[in-house]
Formats: sequence, structure tokens, C-alpha cells
Amino acid sequence: MRRLAFAIPGDLALPTGGYGYDRRLIAGLAGLGWEVEHVALPAGYPEPDEAARAATRERLARIAPGVPVMVDGLAFGVMAEEAAVLSRLRPLVALVHHPLAHETGLPATRAARLRASETAALAHAAAVVVTSPATAAALAADFAVPPGRITVAVPGTDRAAPARGSGGPGVRLLSVGSLLPRKGHGDLVAALAGLAALDWSLDIVGDDTLDPAHAAQLRAGVAARGLGARIRLHGALPRAALETFYDGADLFVLASHYEGYGMAYAEALAHGLPVVGTTGGAVAQTVGEGGTLVAPGDVAALAGVLRRLIADAPFRAERAAAARRAGAALPDWDQTAARVAATLGSLS
Repeated sequence: MRRLAFAIPGDLALPTGGYGYDRRLIAGLAGLGWEVEHVALPAGYPEPDEAARAATRERLARIAPGVPVMVDGLAFGVMAEEAAVLSRLRPLVALVHHPLAHETGLPATRAARLRASETAALAHAAAVVVTSPATAAALAADFAVPPGRITVAVPGTDRAAPARGSGGPGVRLLSVGSLLPRKGHGDLVAALAGLAALDWSLDIVGDDTLDPAHAAQLRAGVAARGLGARIRLHGALPRAALETFYDGADLFVLASHYEGYGMAYAEALAHGLPVVGTTGGAVAQTVGEGGTLVAPGDVAALAGVLRRLIADAPFRAERAAAARRAGAALPDWDQTAARVAATLGSLS
């Protein structure tokens, strides 16, 4: 049996796309005969204190000699010194969901430090796994990673029955994503504020504990616009509850400023929901013909797209059909695991 140590910071059970990818990858590799050791790194990344760094070094040092190590990019991008040591002892693989420096809202000095740190760390990786062609291109162009070291293993998507929808008379919108500035929920609220004459409601499902200040600001914005009865923020939900929201929605919208892939968009396509998003990062590659996209931060364009989809039922049905076609073409998790396993196998 082949072995892998997979180092992941924080709580692997958190309901984010990145952690979801990690969980499904562990299961998929196990199904292919790999023994995967989950090495739990401290929380606090990508801004670890010295105690977290010391604990990280201690936990990595306990991995058996010769076992390859894959490190989740949330930590890897600020582990240049640790990566230099690890790479001399064993094959080292970075898993990059999206570059840390591309997080929305970072001060320029912080973004520059992350870019330099991630570039230095990636130089020590024997292989780099990314979740989209867009991220592969970004690492090659901006982080000096040779394209030959990069493996694109896009997230799998579970097949789903077409959403039954709300049944009307209004249009029920769904947005799924953690309450972070990068997800653009504030842009969405602003766009919908100008569509008060139309009959719609919005459910936002996503972790509200990662950036409590931003989550509070978002709730305040909803209240200030008098939209509390129409926009409901539910926090993170168990999978079964989230599936209920997908099934009861008529339209999916997520105004992300940047995505390394965008698993929620893919899930919406799998449910046959018309998808509204942005051109930020890999979103256009993820949704293909199944999405209607605007530039990140363009509130007026977002409002225009939503106005038509809410008011024009035949157009909404047309976009739902496009979503179903795009969803049917998405890869599954077995394909994702096989891509990563092939890369890991080539290193041993």
C-alpha cells in the first residue's frame, strides 16, 4: 500500500470548499489503495504565530522517513523555511486551491509579502496540485512554478436531481459561500436593493465565523436597506439541509471577486439551476455555458442580469437547460483522486 502524509491546518470538518476538497481527496485516495495520514496542523494559517509554527515543525518531524508529504496551500504558502527542510528529506507536494496573495481586500503590503512567501515555498515543491487551469496559469505566470510541475485536478461534483424550485409566485435565489469579502455578498445585496419592485427572496448559506466583522457588516447592510424580510442569512448548514436549499431554489447567484475553482457554482449546475456569477479567477472555466457572468464588483451589471432572470421566466428556463448540460459534463471525485494519485505515484 502506498502512503501519503497530508498536512492540513485548522479544522478539517469546516464547511468550506477547500476543506471539502481535502476531505473528498483523502477518501478518494484511500479508495485507490493509498494509506493517507491526516497530519493536523494548528489553526491560525495563513497568519500563524510562533507557537503554531513550532507545533507545525514538530508534527511534520514525526512523519515516517520517506513518506511523501502533501501540504494544503492555506499553510504551504507561508511555510518557505519548513518547505526547504522537508524537500531535502522526502517528496513534497503543494495543494493550492488559490494563491494566498489573491485574497480579496488584502493591504498591498500584505499581498506582496504573501506573494514572496508563496513563491519561495513553491520553489521547494516537487509537484504542485491545483484545482483549476486558471490557478495553474497564475502560478506559472506570477509565482515562477514550472508548468511541468503542475497537475490540474479540478474538484469532483456529485450528480444531483434537477432542483424542483420554489413553485412561485416569487423567484427564490440561493447564494452559497462563506461570509468573506472575496465572495461578494455585499455586491449582491447592493444589486438586489435596486430590484425591490420585483418578487424575489434570497437565502445566503455560508460560514459566518471566519470573518465575524465582515459577517456583521453584511447583516447590517441588509437591515439598513430594509431587506431583512427578503434576505436570510443561515450560516453554515449540514449537507442535507443545504441540499434542501438547492432543491427549493429557482436561481443561483454568487458574486465572488475571485475563485480558484468555485465548487458551489459546480454544485448549482449539477442541480440544474441558472447560475449568475463573475469572471473572477476560474469561474468562467468552471461554469462554461451554464453561467451568466459579469465583471467582479460591477453591481449595475449584476443587477441587470438578475432583473432579467427574475422577470423573464422563459429566459430563466433557457438558462436552467444550459446549466443542466454544463453540470452533466463536470468530472466526478473518482477522476479527481485518480489525477492526484498519478502525480503522487510518479514521485515515489
